[in-house]
Amino acid sequence: MKKVLFSCLLMGMSAISFSEADYHIGVLSGTVSQSEDALRGAEAVMEKYGRADKGGKVIHLTYPDNFMQEMETTITQITSLADDPKMKAIIMTEAIPGTVEAFRRVRDKRPDIVLLANNPHEDPEMVADVTDLTLYPDSIARGYLMVKAAKDMGAKNFVHVSFPRHLSYEMMSRRRNIMKEAAKDLGMGFYEVSAPDPVSDVGVAGAQQYILEQVPNWLKQYGKETAFFCTNDAHTEPLLKRVAEEGGYFVEADLPSPTMGYPGALGIKFSEDERGNWPKILAKVEKAVVDKGAGGRMGTWAYSYNFAGAQALADHAVNVVEGKSEMLDFDAVMDSLKANTPGAGWNGSYFVDSDGVERDNFILIYQDTYVFGKGYLGMTGLEVPEKYFSVK
Repeated sequence: MKKVLFSCLLMGMSAISFSEADYHIGVLSGTVSQSEDALRGAEAVMEKYGRADKGGKVIHLTYPDNFMQEMETTITQITSLADDPKMKAIIMTEAIPGTVEAFRRVRDKRPDIVLLANNPHEDPEMVADVTDLTLYPDSIARGYLMVKAAKDMGAKNFVHVSFPRHLSYEMMSRRRNIMKEAAKDLGMGFYEVSAPDPVSDVGVAGAQQYILEQVPNWLKQYGKETAFFCTNDAHTEPLLKRVAEEGGYFVEADLPSPTMGYPGALGIKFSEDERGNWPKILAKVEKAVVDKGAGGRMGTWAYSYNFAGAQALADHAVNVVEGKSEMLDFDAVMDSLKANTPGAGWNGSYFVDSDGVERDNFILIYQDTYVFGKGYLGMTGLEVPEKYFSVK
């Protein structure tokens, strides 16, 4: 009798060990060097839903660091996921150039696969045409709100740091124009400066060195009561380092997160129990900022945008595939964001294209700004003046 029971137990354990998910979701992210939060978000999704090669739902791929020169590699990676007969959803944690073409190819090959994109780098109307759902940091609302936050923090000038590739993106260019208009309306000086593109020949190291050398000069030129914003992740760390040391203000990153630039800039190390625990991460970064004498001058979103975006899109994709939610249910999308960021406020709206058509599969979102040493500014509760939505 004992032998029979033992055999049954082994058979049951074997069935559990080798059971496989009914479907798969593909998650593509950058690497640590280009977008660590997106990578960690993808890893959190794998932890929650399991790796496909171990019986879970998730197949995770990373695209090349030099994605502008290796676009065909990225396209091939994305489209290869459609070869998996179990694939039901593909999620780009950061939809870099090449995503639109890859999604077109997937759509032609496997129209049953749902396609979701976070923070696209390509033309928003083209992205909306090929995706089932896209999330994007609300460049329109934030164009006004970041300048307003900078003024509330004490800044008198606002400096926008970017380069031609980024300013060729419609949403980034439009946000820059809104910032300029907001600064004028709020009685602040607005200045544009150019910095090397990290994917150009100078690389990440050269681009970061340039920022380290130039921030002190910019502070001398524009004054200590100047807020800085840069459009690129790689520029963020050296910018934060110099602002903490030399003065000035920093409202939040292009893709805000307590881990976006702050650890490297301030020499912060996280223990294993802190990784992915955003309240603990926020508290540790806050202490470092305040100890540096930069309390009230530097801010972020309390939860990483790319991390939360990856989780929210994965949760929503799973709910849609399993018939628990509708893809275009705005409230369901916002609930997925809030569920992964307890305590943080969110707001959002639909993208309106050049023809004035509201795209309900392209949602612009933003989280409340958290200033170290001060707390939340309540920006998600402010009404953005209607005039900024018409600035192109």
